[in-house]
Amino acid sequence: RELSVRFVDGRARARDVESLGAIELAATPARPDPEQAAEAIGRALEEQGPALLEMPEQALQLRARMAACHRHLGEPWPAMDDDSLGAQAQVWLGPELAALARGASVRSIDTVSALRRLLPWPEASRFEELAPQRLAVPSGASHRILWPQQWESEEVALTDQEEQAGSGRGQVPQPIVRVKLQECFGLAESPRLLDGRLPVLFHLLSPAGRELAITADLASFWDGPYRQVRAEMRGRYPKHPWPEDPWAAQATARTRRRG
Repeated sequence: RELSVRFVDGRARARDVESLGAIELAATPARPDPEQAAEAIGRALEEQGPALLEMPEQALQLRARMAACHRHLGEPWPAMDDDSLGAQAQVWLGPELAALARGASVRSIDTVSALRRLLPWPEASRFEELAPQRLAVPSGASHRILWPQQWESEEVALTDQEEQAGSGRGQVPQPIVRVKLQECFGLAESPRLLDGRLPVLFHLLSPAGRELAITADLASFWDGPYRQVRAEMRGRYPKHPWPEDPWAAQATARTRRRG
């Protein structure tokens, strides 16, 4: 007889197995031994990486923001690829791993708080400034910034020219803001994050939420492609402003004849 412990469906589970050679004769559920459970969790982490933790979107976005800091600012911002997180598991996941070994479900783990243990101090005091979650636009509203979930190629060295261009070997992943076109009238330059190293990529939307343009060069858009967009959209959405001069127009999220 032996106690077999595996990490299955988000929890350490044990079976008391009676076997004859390689043939399993009988098995009954059992309470996991914490030490064996910890070993099973360790094996599962090696095989599945952080995906084992079933991180919610909030945690994935935090990881993406921290990865961007490492990619563009370097040390002491930590690498966030699977191998690096696995190597530091006891640092950022220590209490949670202990809870899992005692039988807790992975769904009970607060991965946002766990990841925050890797933020370097005192540099972390500027984290919300360097890699914010939201961006204010000229209409007065703020919109969510969607950070690219790319962390497996953290050690790629980028030249200043590549960072300025927002492209290079492969493509420098850029944070995205989806916002109605009318909310950005008068905005000449795409805001740059991470101490000016990374421009925001705007997905400019129609009043129905469909993409009209994708650009990190707003000045060129207003002076060029906007004219074609205006010609196509003004008849389709007549209650929304489509001014000839987008530089002088007041940015708004409202219709022209509201109320």
